[in-house]
Amino acid sequence: MPEISPTPPSRLRAKLRALVREVGKFGTVGGISFAIDLAIFNVLLHNGVETLFAKTISTVLATTVAFTGNRFWTWRHRAHANMARQYTMFFVLNAIGLGIGLGCLAISHYGLGQIWPALRTPLADNISGQFVGTAVGTLFRFWSYRRFVFRATPPPDPDGAGQRSERGAASVASPTPLRDSA
Repeated sequence: MPEISPTPPSRLRAKLRALVREVGKFGTVGGISFAIDLAIFNVLLHNGVETLFAKTISTVLATTVAFTGNRFWTWRHRAHANMARQYTMFFVLNAIGLGIGLGCLAISHYGLGQIWPALRTPLADNISGQFVGTAVGTLFRFWSYRRFVFRATPPPDPDGAGQRSERGAASVASPTPLRDSA
């Protein structure tokens, strides 16, 4: 009787596992960045720094930590060609994610709160801003970072030598983007 070997995981299952790993890493980096933002903001406030300036500093530092964690851990296997472009795009998309959270809070507090005054309470503001807004903003961030900032590495050329042109000379394969090995 032939030996039965376990079947290799399907492509869909492998992709799903990779996605789950990315989501877990993304969530870990986000949680650490949130804690850093909260800690720096409160330290600055308690040392007399103006509120908006303290929040700006804490947000920029936490966003930098999030970018570093996502670039070198969450999506280290993806293309990394221009760090300045990636950081700028990351920061812009992070600001859009923040806007989504603020939009959820504004709709609840100022829009629906006009109809139902219960939606103007601190509890309702926390639910709409911190939970709903953060959840929707985080889904946007994950999708947009993955799509626009940390793009998938193109598959390698199966021949590895480029393709022949009509004249018979081998064309030079385009260089692959710089990839982090860590």
